[in-house]
Amino acid sequence: MKFTLSWLKDHLETDASVEAIAERLTMIGLEVEAVEDPAAVLAPFTVAEVVAAEQHPNADKLRLCTVRTGTAGEADLQIICGAPNARAGIKVVLARPGMTIPESGMVLKTGKIRGVESQGMMCSARELGLGDDHSGIIELPEDAPLGASLIDVMTFDPMFDIAITPNRPDCLGVRGVARDLAAAGLGTLKPLTVEPVPGTFDSPIAVRHDSDADQEACPMFVGRYIRGVKNGDSPQWVKDRLTAIGLRPISALVDVTNLISYEFARPLHVFDADKLKGHIHPRLARPGETILALDEKEYVLTPEDVGICDEAGPQGIGGVMGGLETGCTESTVNVFLESALFDPRRIAATGRRLGIDSDARYRFERGVDPESAILGAELGTRLILDWCGGEPSHLLIAGAPPAWRTEVPLDPARVRALCGVNLDSRACRRILEDLGCEVLAQDVEGVLTVLRPSWRPDISAEHDLVEEVARIHGFDRIPTVSMPRDPMPKQVLTGEQTRRVAARRALAGRGLSECVTWSFLPKAHAEAFGGGQPAMDLANPISSDLDAMRPSILPNLATAAQRNADRGVPNAALFEVGPDFQGGEPGEQRMVAAGLRAGQSGPRHWDAPPRPVDAFDAKADALAALAAAGAPVDNLQTAAEAPAWYHPGRSGTLKLGPKVLAWFGEVHPGVLKTLDVKGPMVACEVFLEAVPAPKAKATKARPLLAASPFHPVERDFAFVVPEDVAAESVVRAATGADKALIAGVSVFDVYQGDRLEAGKKSVAVCVTLQPTERTLTDEEIDAAGKKIVAAVKKATGGELRG
Repeated sequence: MKFTLSWLKDHLETDASVEAIAERLTMIGLEVEAVEDPAAVLAPFTVAEVVAAEQHPNADKLRLCTVRTGTAGEADLQIICGAPNARAGIKVVLARPGMTIPESGMVLKTGKIRGVESQGMMCSARELGLGDDHSGIIELPEDAPLGASLIDVMTFDPMFDIAITPNRPDCLGVRGVARDLAAAGLGTLKPLTVEPVPGTFDSPIAVRHDSDADQEACPMFVGRYIRGVKNGDSPQWVKDRLTAIGLRPISALVDVTNLISYEFARPLHVFDADKLKGHIHPRLARPGETILALDEKEYVLTPEDVGICDEAGPQGIGGVMGGLETGCTESTVNVFLESALFDPRRIAATGRRLGIDSDARYRFERGVDPESAILGAELGTRLILDWCGGEPSHLLIAGAPPAWRTEVPLDPARVRALCGVNLDSRACRRILEDLGCEVLAQDVEGVLTVLRPSWRPDISAEHDLVEEVARIHGFDRIPTVSMPRDPMPKQVLTGEQTRRVAARRALAGRGLSECVTWSFLPKAHAEAFGGGQPAMDLANPISSDLDAMRPSILPNLATAAQRNADRGVPNAALFEVGPDFQGGEPGEQRMVAAGLRAGQSGPRHWDAPPRPVDAFDAKADALAALAAAGAPVDNLQTAAEAPAWYHPGRSGTLKLGPKVLAWFGEVHPGVLKTLDVKGPMVACEVFLEAVPAPKAKATKARPLLAASPFHPVERDFAFVVPEDVAAESVVRAATGADKALIAGVSVFDVYQGDRLEAGKKSVAVCVTLQPTERTLTDEEIDAAGKKIVAAVKKATGGELRG
């Protein structure tokens, strides 16, 4: 809902500033989405005078103007202008280099036009955002002082844009907004006096309902025939007002309906009476009836829609949009004014089905004041007579307003109980009467009997009145009360849920994108991953090819990666945290964090060329997820025991004792063929429920940092071991040789070749020795080396390579 400050002040007597009005609107529930104040943008623009205007030497349609700024000591500016009214002696709006033109957002610069320098700009109304006129530059009054700011010589009207909740149809009119502000103490609501316009003849067009169903859909229809009108432009103040809120002025007859719709939340419509055939029948449409609407689209109506019909058929979609064939034009002489009421639910359904979002529909589907039909007709008649002349007929009234009178009790004690605001009956009564309610009675205990106003369909029970009192009193004035709470918040997530979240974050942090895939898949895919048992078949699959529960998440990730590759994204890094299913009984499903990579390790780069992803990438993903979930990764053992859907020579299992925590490796090529995807792909499956729960610690404090002041010492060892010995075994043995001294062991080379005997390999490790008490001597370093060699030999049978 948009309106200008001057429009608001037509109904509200107030001296409040724009900022105060905006703040109060938000505080009473009419949230301000924007305030557009042209004065704030146009303050830098100043008044200047054109003292000379000559022909541009290199362009026929440009003028070379000498512009006096009025600033003491400043020389006249040379400005090139193409406006037809650029001439000597006029006062203009000057924009200097560095200023921003509101209409285009362009920052003005000094530049040359056809070889001649231009030092500024003289602005049109459209360039300043003051209208659509771009036919020439603005000509200010002759007495406008040179050098003055534009805001000192022109009047600007700030515009408010507020969000209206669906329960407040009364605030879809400026008067409803003014009423709320007045009740909130920001001014006084001006009285509204609408004198009935006396008719001088009987309308030649009658209005009648054909059935009870028609009257239920359109309870009341008020019409008036006005003859001898002269349609033309609306007064300038009307054009300015409509333009300010984003409406395009069309003609006086149409602008009347828009003005009243936005001012009083009362939609109207005017027909060209000479184009109507016979009398008006507001009725339910007949199957197949069509109408060419004002948006120049043809719509097919159903018996659920309300048509404003004459003898030829629908001439308007009731409460939604008028018809093009009976619309008013410049040649219109006789008009028929419509002010009607419609069933809100029926209007909402029609508008939704036809896809029409009109201002009329927006108001009717929320509920127009049932007592406003005659008021709207009188207001519309008065404006048409003032702007277009003519002679009005007597009013035509078909039907009656629907019942709306509702008496609601209000006990001030309920305001205290529900909102914590101590207001007595007198204060509650004042607020409600300012909002238009009528207090019919008050008992000895202060309980009020309230008659809601006709424009407030949202008030139906006591709590609605409590809300109104609290809203106008001020939500910001409700005292702050702390909610009772335990001294320490209770843990919300279980350990299993925490591990799940931690694993998800760890995988995302390694660059994998999270997926959410179906928990079912084709049975052939399930069989390739150890599933496919009859107990896992779906009795009612959502599609014929998704007929089995998934025994693993990997098939869905693999097919998702292939879909990405088919669309030009060959490098996939996907993961999902969710269940897989090993049977149909309770306990036969497990929570898994699964990751899959395909393609290259990254995009092409000059510093490090990408490489194909391999099993070690999958192992790193699995270890990262396990570490985040709290598994003791330093104690894990790696075994070549991955299931059959992994490549037998490029996969492994991460175990903690006999318990399997994860599988990783390259997906078997035969399995990829079954899935109809291109490889290679590497993957991991981490079983979060198998991760042991962390042991409770005596304290949550972190241990003190034990930083050593002594330099570490690194020594390299190369061991010749049987080729079936894992490098991890060498690292584990070297680490355990002296746990107090050895700070780290890492593998930096593995060699197999003709320099070693068959069945052997060389594993080279770097051992870091970190003293804590003193610098190590050569003898101590040699002793540590002997311990390392002895430990590796005992654990693996390896010998130090000569």
